[in-house]
Amino acid sequence: MSRKKEMTKILMVCLGNICRSPLAHGILASKLPADQFYVDSAGTANYHIGDPPDHRSIAVARQYGLDISKQRGQQFRSSFFDEYDIIYAMDESNFNNIIKLARDKADITKVKLFLDEDDSVKVQNVPDPYYGDQSGFEYVYHLLDQACETLAKKLQTR
Repeated sequence: MSRKKEMTKILMVCLGNICRSPLAHGILASKLPADQFYVDSAGTANYHIGDPPDHRSIAVARQYGLDISKQRGQQFRSSFFDEYDIIYAMDESNFNNIIKLARDKADITKVKLFLDEDDSVKVQNVPDPYYGDQSGFEYVYHLLDQACETLAKKLQTR
């Protein structure tokens, strides 16, 4: 008798949940089997609750065959430590904001800095493209895509 593999739930977190984390959410979800992995995203701030991703994130995702337009912004809350197995922060600032909401050591062990998952990436923080132009979103897309490719392989072989 084979045991059904339990679903792994992953949360991507940035500040507003409209630029980086929706892209990371869409990219990683596209690289993992949906029957084994659930990917979602949130922001540490409450600026964009219920809003779709930034139009530039939607555009760059669409350019590479992904539709993230149905995602909606939500704010990270302590209960997410119970709902998700792994929580990835896009940068150190959001990592620290998530850790401040942790209730215990078990919560803290779930939180990781996203780019730490890919040793070939030479930056630690995913830059926030919000105040720049489309080229910043293009750069962030490729940075996330590379890290998601590495992460997807790791997650499927553990």
